[in-house]
Amino acid sequence: MYMRRTIQKPLITLFNRFNLCSLTTLPQNQEPISVVNPNHLLRVCTVLYQQQNSPESRLQTHLRACEFHLTHEFFLQVCNKFPLSWRPVYKFFEFTETQPGFHHNSVTFNKMVDVIGRSRNIDLFWEVLQEMGRRRLANDKTFAIALKTLASIREMKKCVEFFHFMNAQGYGYSLETLNKIVQILCRSKLAVEAKEIVLKLKTSIPPNGVTYGHLIKGFCDIGDLIQAAKVWDLMVDERFEPGIDAVEKMMETLFKTNRFDEAMKLFQAMRMTRIDEMGLPTYSLVIDWLCRTGKVSQAHMVFEEMLKREIRPDNKTMASLIYGLLTKGRVREAHNIMKGIERPDIAVYHGAIKGLLRLRKPGEATEVFREMIKMGCEPTMHTYIMLLQGHFGKRGRKGPHPLVNFDSIFVGGLVKAGKPLEACKYVERMMNRGMEVPRFDYNKFLHYYSDEEGVLMFEEVGRKLREVGFVDLGDVLLRYGEKMATRGRRRDRGGEPGLENGF
Repeated sequence: MYMRRTIQKPLITLFNRFNLCSLTTLPQNQEPISVVNPNHLLRVCTVLYQQQNSPESRLQTHLRACEFHLTHEFFLQVCNKFPLSWRPVYKFFEFTETQPGFHHNSVTFNKMVDVIGRSRNIDLFWEVLQEMGRRRLANDKTFAIALKTLASIREMKKCVEFFHFMNAQGYGYSLETLNKIVQILCRSKLAVEAKEIVLKLKTSIPPNGVTYGHLIKGFCDIGDLIQAAKVWDLMVDERFEPGIDAVEKMMETLFKTNRFDEAMKLFQAMRMTRIDEMGLPTYSLVIDWLCRTGKVSQAHMVFEEMLKREIRPDNKTMASLIYGLLTKGRVREAHNIMKGIERPDIAVYHGAIKGLLRLRKPGEATEVFREMIKMGCEPTMHTYIMLLQGHFGKRGRKGPHPLVNFDSIFVGGLVKAGKPLEACKYVERMMNRGMEVPRFDYNKFLHYYSDEEGVLMFEEVGRKLREVGFVDLGDVLLRYGEKMATRGRRRDRGGEPGLENGF
């Protein structure tokens, strides 16, 4: 990193210049859904399922015998009952076309064409899309469904033909629509297909910087840096400047693929030419990866530059610094930064817990866990997994006491889950070949016991662990048994007082 070396100020001194607070998001209002009679819906869906292969006249006779109120919402509910079966949905569509006073709209057509596309009836899918174009019912969602379905099965000719057909129907060639489609395809890991569509439509719809930016991010998401670089060069050749979001995505991908020097060169180039466009996301990304790789002094300089530009750091950035300092053993500095955060969130506590576990201090990490709960920050599944790995280890721990001997825990868990044969095979392999305990999946372990039976198990094991001196580990399991057994239990008992020692 070729930054000008200056006398570094302590991180806490720089941090105290700002009053940090966590952000909150407002809940979004949801539109009410009209009520559909469930008995009528069940009756119609039963007829559609049983008579889907019958002649059309017989099917429609049975449907007319059903008494139901046909609305757009009713049609959507029928489509939801057959998400991967085109025949019942299309048969019902043909029936609705014979009903006077009922006319389909863009929403019902989009729902039906989505079901047909998921069932991979491409011939019918293409016919319905053309009918939508002729009826002038196509919209941006129609384009998204059509292009995503066709691109996923490599029907590239039809993808391009769809744009030409819609242009002939009066929709016109729209760069805004193309950009939306490219973004959707890239988010669906279809960057190769998106690039092919862009190049084939280049004469009709010339791409812009936004189009190329989506392609760069799409190739980065699938880890194809070569193609991302080619799109970058093509973009520069056409005199478009990569957006800051594309630059950040490229840097992040370079970091993830262990090409650290190239990522930092890109960051330095941005500092020299476009520093005014760099905001908190760019600095936060670089600081996070510098701290992950143990380059805390360089992260300090980047953090100092960010503060000089009067950019307020968020809790995620501070969590990265806390983790980086802890991995270097600078516990006091990390503690001071954490104390200075007015409203720490889950990211801050996770950074502290992860850093302490890297120092092999599971006891102090558990103290942070207690403080986290005391401050009203509810732990997630990731919190418990980190703590269990810190106490047990990723492959389990050998010990004289059966409660912390992972051989007995692993075998007992298999038996408890109703898999005695797998438990016997494991014991035989371990005895005959000296096989070590495989890496334990704590996520599945907690998931399998997230029921009423698991509540009793966690309480019993947690109590026994406390009795034999494993207080921290026992408290973690007790807390999980109380608060995370099921979602309903967490909602109902979320306001209950915690355990002792900060719980």
